[in-house]
Amino acid sequence: LRIAYDGTAFYGFQRQPNVRTVEGELLRVLSRLGIIRDAESSNFKGASRTDRGVSAFFNVVAFDVESRPDLVRGEVLNHHLKDVWVLGVAEVPRDFHPRFWARSKIYRYYLVDEGFEEGPMRKCASLFVGRHDFSAFARLEPGKDPVRELTRVEVRKRHGYYVIEIEGKSFLWEMARRIVSAIRFCGLGLMEPEEVERMLAGDYKKKVPPAAPEGLILWHIAYDDVEFQGDVRGVGRAKRDLFERYSQALTRAALFGDVLLEL
Repeated sequence: LRIAYDGTAFYGFQRQPNVRTVEGELLRVLSRLGIIRDAESSNFKGASRTDRGVSAFFNVVAFDVESRPDLVRGEVLNHHLKDVWVLGVAEVPRDFHPRFWARSKIYRYYLVDEGFEEGPMRKCASLFVGRHDFSAFARLEPGKDPVRELTRVEVRKRHGYYVIEIEGKSFLWEMARRIVSAIRFCGLGLMEPEEVERMLAGDYKKKVPPAAPEGLILWHIAYDDVEFQGDVRGVGRAKRDLFERYSQALTRAALFGDVLLEL
């Protein structure tokens, strides 16, 4: 399934006892409809374990259908899911793993303009492209290789905010949000790009803290030879839900922007 979700409604993606998670919501509906029995017997797997507060427009889960394949449709699943939307369905080989088969992932971060200097932001962003040891820009887990490769880090200015887009095959825990913090600090003059360069080379005493999770969204995951088919009713339901959820927030953001201009 290709899924989207509002991360502010969950305690992260991965299932945990006694708290609401994206994975838990999906398993609840799939098991209730009789499509699977449980996570273990269905070989349930996810592409990206996003943190609490992080949203997704394109995450992927895979599982073995035990029964009722006729119910594995966006129209049916979106009727039962809350804060999660199925945007596409695909049949995949038995050995498919949504994380390991991903060719690349794209994260976007939406950053309110605080009067940034664009030049230092763009220079800082360019330093992260390529293969680096990201120990200074991640929360490291035991046994995880801190070396990762990013193919693109772009800074795009829009009216009143910036979009930072980061693309790579795999990411460390909090890596995208800490990269965003470094770019923000450079834009505010709190860090110099040269300091970021030294940190990537291993010369640092303190790590860069992560940016707030609410501004981050998993935007896209690319696969070879996997096509997600979305039904009209299922996607339509998702569009209506998303519009109702965010139209009020957009109105208040526009109002807030005008108030700031008048101060």
